[in-house]
Amino acid sequence: MHRQLILWSKQLNDYKIPRWEELPDFDLYSDQVIQLIKGYLNLFDQKEESIITGAMINNYVKHKMMPKPEKKKYQKVHIAYLIAISLLKQVLTIQEINDGITYQAEASGLKGAYNLFCDEMERALQNVALQIQGRVKETNYIVPRENQAMYFASTAFTSKIVAEKIVEINKLEREETDDVE
Repeated sequence: MHRQLILWSKQLNDYKIPRWEELPDFDLYSDQVIQLIKGYLNLFDQKEESIITGAMINNYVKHKMMPKPEKKKYQKVHIAYLIAISLLKQVLTIQEINDGITYQAEASGLKGAYNLFCDEMERALQNVALQIQGRVKETNYIVPRENQAMYFASTAFTSKIVAEKIVEINKLEREETDDVE
């Protein structure tokens, strides 16, 4: 188990979420957006249910979690919302995500809030990767008050996926042991 976890932790450590400037500057249809998001988040899309579907996107628009597409075409702003929502929904309610995005966008602007989300998520992933590898965790990072919600949401997400991965690896090892006996 330890070897599999170390290999996975290296993927976590190297994982990068595209920043605002790296998101496509052209319009996309829903199926293109789904494929793009799945590509960006493939490290986290390991379960039976998909991390993003057309129905989910429609639901987020319906509940005003993100702007409506223009003529059924999605833009950079939609992709940023969908990346954040897709990850945060694993640890927060839809209402909490909506409130958090609103709060952070008011504090940092939408572009700044999205890039902050990316920074905090990557920092949390790198920290848990270091813990898995038995290396020192970052301890001198003081989180500014206006960023604390994002920091703790990212930490909750990374803690959850690591716990799930450990349980998954243990389960697979038990099944392999049972098959050998």
